[in-house]
Amino acid sequence: MLKTLRGIVQEVNTAGDLKSALDIIVHRVREAMATQVCSVYLWEPESSQYVLMATEGLKQDAIGRVRMGSAQGLVGLVGVREEPINLDDAPEHSNYQYFPETGEEQFHSFLGVPIIHHRRVLGVLVVQQQDRRRFDEGEEAFLVTMSAQLAGVIIHAEATGKINELNKAEKGKPSKVKKDQQFKGSAGAPGIAIGQAVVMIRTADLDSVPSKTINDIDAEKRVFQQAVDAVRHDIRSAGEKLADQLRPEEQALFDVYLSMLDDEALGAEVNTLIDGGEWAQGALSKVIKQYEQHFSMMDDPYLRERVTDIRDMGIRLLERMQSVKIDPIEYPNDVILVGEEITPTMLAEVPKGKLQGIVSVEGSSNSHVAILARAMGIPTIMGVQGLPYAKLDGKKIIIDGYRGKVFTLFPDSLLTQYQSIVEEEKELVRELDTLKNLPCETKDHHRMKLWVNTGLMADVFRSLDRGAEGVGLYRTEVPFMIKDRFPTEKEQMHTYREQLKAFAPSPVTMRTLDIGGDKELSYFPIKEDNPFLGWRGIRITLDHPEIFLVQVRAMMKASEGLNNLRIMLPMISGTGEVEEAMRLIHRAFYEVCEEGFHVAMPEVGVMIEVPAAVYQTRELAQMVDFISVGSNDLTQYILAVDRNNARVADLYHSYHPAVLQALKKIAEDALMEDVSLSICGELAGDPIAAPILLAMGYEILSMNSASLPKVKYVVRNITYAWAQALLARVMISDSPEVIHSIIELALEEAGILSFIRPQTGIMSTKAN
Repeated sequence: MLKTLRGIVQEVNTAGDLKSALDIIVHRVREAMATQVCSVYLWEPESSQYVLMATEGLKQDAIGRVRMGSAQGLVGLVGVREEPINLDDAPEHSNYQYFPETGEEQFHSFLGVPIIHHRRVLGVLVVQQQDRRRFDEGEEAFLVTMSAQLAGVIIHAEATGKINELNKAEKGKPSKVKKDQQFKGSAGAPGIAIGQAVVMIRTADLDSVPSKTINDIDAEKRVFQQAVDAVRHDIRSAGEKLADQLRPEEQALFDVYLSMLDDEALGAEVNTLIDGGEWAQGALSKVIKQYEQHFSMMDDPYLRERVTDIRDMGIRLLERMQSVKIDPIEYPNDVILVGEEITPTMLAEVPKGKLQGIVSVEGSSNSHVAILARAMGIPTIMGVQGLPYAKLDGKKIIIDGYRGKVFTLFPDSLLTQYQSIVEEEKELVRELDTLKNLPCETKDHHRMKLWVNTGLMADVFRSLDRGAEGVGLYRTEVPFMIKDRFPTEKEQMHTYREQLKAFAPSPVTMRTLDIGGDKELSYFPIKEDNPFLGWRGIRITLDHPEIFLVQVRAMMKASEGLNNLRIMLPMISGTGEVEEAMRLIHRAFYEVCEEGFHVAMPEVGVMIEVPAAVYQTRELAQMVDFISVGSNDLTQYILAVDRNNARVADLYHSYHPAVLQALKKIAEDALMEDVSLSICGELAGDPIAAPILLAMGYEILSMNSASLPKVKYVVRNITYAWAQALLARVMISDSPEVIHSIIELALEEAGILSFIRPQTGIMSTKAN
């Protein structure tokens, strides 16, 4: 049966369109299960009906004509229950509904399974037989497996718009327009944008390039080199067009593209294949596919996202080699770029001042385009699976970069709401700018410090512009990730010095190398079955003191004359790790002093990110100068949820009672030991959470710079006593949703909520 299943899947994957895929499935499933009927019913959202779209065994005239409501007939019952229904005599069931046009009156056995993708029922797959018998467990399992494969085919058809064409073809008439239609992705850059979709379609196809043997190797090399020269010019031009909108560190992302074309990189590999007799286009296609395969297997999300850059580079080179003529695009004044993979060079092609938003079907917040979008302040949504982007060109759409939503069809009332939000946010930015130089303290003068999380020099400038008082987390792994080897002590010292100097005399908290889990170095691979519970953070650097000592020495040397360095140890799970790390830190300090550097011993702290550390807070506090909570990892470990896993991401909730209880205990224990306490992570930058973190006793909130003004606004408009009363109400609730609602309601009653988060007024509608 497994061999049969694989054969069907392979055949379906070669189908040219959805109709062909459905026809293959009903034919091959009917054949494999030796049944008389196999049919596919697809859910049509605009009519709220299941429609017969393909069958073998029933009358073909019934296709497109047989329709059932959401709970009508056995098909509707399968959809409502979202589980298989297996009957030996279907006509006897109370939900059975007979459709004369199908000719199904002779069939008694019925097995229907739902076709589900991410909790959404897309349709129902059915087999029927004349005999009165229940299908056995093996047959049921086979059909369930087949429906899971079919779900992927349908989702792809939705994304490309093919499913709409099929619906119209089967009905013979246009479908009704929905009142609203929205799609969910992940927030790449915050903000609201309303504008006209401009769909970016690539004209060259790397996958369709055949392999060819050539004799004139020099001619093929010239073809390739001409393409390289042309693309290199295009990339430089793109970087120049965005020069006045980006800082030098962000412009350096275009250097990543250029470096791929170097003779020592992609170019060398293509020329090697040409030397072996492969024509230039075929050599390029093979090399790009090898790169894609290599990078897509990486655990680190940032490096994995480089697949998009590599493929974009390959397509641009292929377009040049094929001399593809690309018609110039007429950009309207309110452009929202939409495409399967939006790339940095596409942004540069939009005339200045016209780009309002970005929607990419593929990619994540680690994509270069998302990084650039945040730098440019362009609302962006990434990874919008199922978006029928091919049908959106020229249409007005709304994108909500806070909640990761794209609205492609909507009523006037929704448009009006979002237009109001856009105006409110413009006013909000103007108002928050006035807070930059004001202290972050409550109305009754309880002081909080607002620090930032950084990784690139570009973060520094934005942070200082927004009034940051220090750095609560400097991610030292960034310099390690952008190289193809471990950076030297001198290279690290130079990088760290820039950060320390930019913020001096304010403190800069440098986290020692935190790799493993979701962060992997290409030159130091870590392969584990469960990386989040494996070799990561302090565990790696203590096992490699040569890496740890070099890094700590570089930090200390960089702080000479500034003395604003704080060192933070990640992923601590016990006192033994702290003892060993402190021994190495003191050793590094004495070595640096012996070399003639005049530095002070920096403060040293630990990150509490795992449950074990929560229960040893007092013991850890006695050993260090400060404690910082890493809220993202702590939440993940307490709830046993990988928030990057779409299947369980909904279970990740920073306001879960268990998480808040842990945060409160840490704060109480830190206070008893009189040690400085901070928190970094998404919760620290959420203005909704600021009052309860304040009341718990957190002195420092460290966040992304964009969150600073809103958090400061909340703190300056409440009293410490008010926050303590709110915390008392929150801590007796047993539901994260209720807790979040309690805080929002309290902020709304205080007249604060609408100012810091106007988008919460948008009514939620069912996602498609």
